[in-house]
Amino acid sequence: MHPIMQHIVFPAIMPALFFTVAAIPAGMIEIRTRGLLALAVAFVSMISGVAAAVMALRTRVKGDPRSTWWVVTTLILAVPGIALLILA
Repeated sequence: MHPIMQHIVFPAIMPALFFTVAAIPAGMIEIRTRGLLALAVAFVSMISGVAAAVMALRTRVKGDPRSTWWVVTTLILAVPGIALLILA
């Protein structure tokens, strides 16, 4: 699989999903449900970000040049968690 697909496009689904849930009007679903969905997406994204950070650390220790891709993945996956803190 191409690194751009694996490390940028697929992780970018989580921030897109988070902002989609956050942008749903309050009249469509309950506010509590919308908040819980946003919280769940941010939680899964942050857990995935921690896993990506561990992979970045492992590859950096081995001297693998692909560690930069894992750092980019970590930064992308951190966006929903940061946005949740800002929006809450």
